[in-house]
Amino acid sequence: MTSFLNSSTFLIMIIFINLLLLILYILNSIKLTKLRKNYSEFMRKLGNGEKIDEILKKYIQKVEDVDKENKEIEKYCELLKNQAEGCIYKIGLIRYNAFKDTGSNLSFALAMLNERNDGVVLNGIYSRDSSNIYCKTVKRGVSEYAVSDEEKEAIEKAVKFKLENI
Repeated sequence: MTSFLNSSTFLIMIIFINLLLLILYILNSIKLTKLRKNYSEFMRKLGNGEKIDEILKKYIQKVEDVDKENKEIEKYCELLKNQAEGCIYKIGLIRYNAFKDTGSNLSFALAMLNERNDGVVLNGIYSRDSSNIYCKTVKRGVSEYAVSDEEKEAIEKAVKFKLENI
């Protein structure tokens, strides 16, 4: 066995195998170069002359910008929501006839409340001789003053008011 390893036949076989491996390596290198060239050309055509990785970077930056802008909008909406809690937007209006001798329901009770059901109720009483408006404060949907049935109904209507009803 040692004589075979020292023989010239073994040496020729090793040289032949090395040459064969060298040829395979060169062929694979050529194919890899062609593949890289085709890949680069494909990516350039896909990006309309621009490299696709540059396009992807631009889109990623745009997405990050939109995300940042959305966070700012969310903060602003939260600020508006907090401010809106103090604004009057719940409305309850009841028209009625205060006196038998006048028609057309010209008197009214108008409740105007905020998110916490704080606000005022106005009662406008119309008669042939005069017209008066009375104002009573409302806290948590209840007035500390005596209220008429119409004022109470207007307050209840305002408390039940939902923005979706607009």
